[in-house]
Amino acid sequence: MKFMLNGALTIGTMDGANVEMAEEAGEENLFIFGMRVEDVEAMDRKGYNAQEYYDRLPELRQVMDQIRTGFFSPAEPEMFKDIVNMLMNHDRFKVFADYEAYISCQEKVNDLYKNPKDWTKKVIRNIAASGKFSSDRTISEYAREIWGVEPSAVKIPPPNEPRD
Repeated sequence: MKFMLNGALTIGTMDGANVEMAEEAGEENLFIFGMRVEDVEAMDRKGYNAQEYYDRLPELRQVMDQIRTGFFSPAEPEMFKDIVNMLMNHDRFKVFADYEAYISCQEKVNDLYKNPKDWTKKVIRNIAASGKFSSDRTISEYAREIWGVEPSAVKIPPPNEPRD
């Protein structure tokens, strides 16, 4: 959300903060890819097997093999073994299931970036729609609704001034 305030265009799945950002800016002003909540729930019922994606997608397999064998960390070939293990055996986010959709969406990002006028329009729309996520509004709302406190008009003197 803070990136949105500064004009960054979001690429991500439709969950968490991305849902709120899409509600404010419009889904057409974000780069949304992959499974929705109902898709994830269906996959949970059916069962997710990362190995199926690894076996079916040569590019994904190549990347995982490079990570596993130390291609990106030759001085410490096993540096990323925990990441590989998590993705292959314990991935509650089902990263591999969204891989193809991510690659396709990234191509859309690349295409739009080549068109500065349309890219800038999307950036401006995002910034204009991001007011809800300002820290001032968030803190004010938390103060009222969660902490149950009201703003104070008491002026706190700077540290170098004596206090009464």
